[in-house]
Amino acid sequence: MKLSDLKPAAGSVHRRKRVGRGIGSGHGKTAGRGTKGQKARNTVRVGFEGGQTPLHRRLPRRRGFKNPFQKEYAIVNLDQLRRFEAGTVITPELLLEQRVIRDLKDGVKILGDGSVDRPLTVRAHKFSKSAQEKIASLGGAVEIIHA
Repeated sequence: MKLSDLKPAAGSVHRRKRVGRGIGSGHGKTAGRGTKGQKARNTVRVGFEGGQTPLHRRLPRRRGFKNPFQKEYAIVNLDQLRRFEAGTVITPELLLEQRVIRDLKDGVKILGDGSVDRPLTVRAHKFSKSAQEKIASLGGAVEIIHA
């Protein structure tokens, strides 16, 4: 078999229908579109829903403002720090390694939800007041990372 021998299967290729070419062709005058109306005039625009309010006008627009400089922090609650031994220095890298957080984002913020029962040294970018108080009350230390 050669490249020049290739041809499509019999009956799979049809000739293009040439419409509007005179009454004798069988597709003259109205060119197979019937008489009058929107479809005959070839003016149905994209998104037109027959006079019903189109979807793109029914849906509300996105509103408001999104601050492009806003920082997003990886959140860690105090009860998630229970897995560490007493006296451990907890850093963002350690939290990532232990899979407490999935992504560092713009930094780590420690929140005071739950409680810890051992003294820990926690290094993070931000702390809530309750988290600072709970860590300090057990003899632990809070170190803020300035990045």
